[in-house]
Amino acid sequence: MRIIAGEYKGRRLKAPFDNRIRPTTDKVKEAVFSILTNDIYGSNVLDLFAGTGNLGLEALSRGAEHCWFCDNSRDSIRLLKENIAYCGAEERSTVLTGDFRNTLGRLTRPMDVILLDPPYNMGMLPECFSLIAEYGLLSQDGLIIAEHRREEVLPEELSRFQKIKERKYGTVVISIYG
Repeated sequence: MRIIAGEYKGRRLKAPFDNRIRPTTDKVKEAVFSILTNDIYGSNVLDLFAGTGNLGLEALSRGAEHCWFCDNSRDSIRLLKENIAYCGAEERSTVLTGDFRNTLGRLTRPMDVILLDPPYNMGMLPECFSLIAEYGLLSQDGLIIAEHRREEVLPEELSRFQKIKERKYGTVVISIYG
């Protein structure tokens, strides 16, 4: 797992020793950031199920202004903080620990890009979208990027957000809403 482009390009991030944390593959990450090319620079990003920080650090590397990293796992938070320090991204990062419901309630500003990569097969995405809408956490032209398994089909409209596009990469699907 490495940073693909930008300021931190080529840095290998620390990865978990087991499969309790499932980082986004480089192939899927490259596809996501290819889609987001014009939306990342200067943006405020939320990496909600951050894990190792793989997606949020890629966003910072490509010019995002700030990233809020959120996770519930102590192991993830430890790895996340190590990876942020390794990239020298502490001043542009905020780490929030806790359940996604509580974390979303603690955010005080709308985000330009929200990255959702929850544990698969837990049915968390509809609740995430609902809370993002309820708390007004997506900026007017913002995007929500949801990674999920192919078997989990997301509707064209989720809460008040419209699906803009969807891409399939093997067993993984990226659904983009705005």
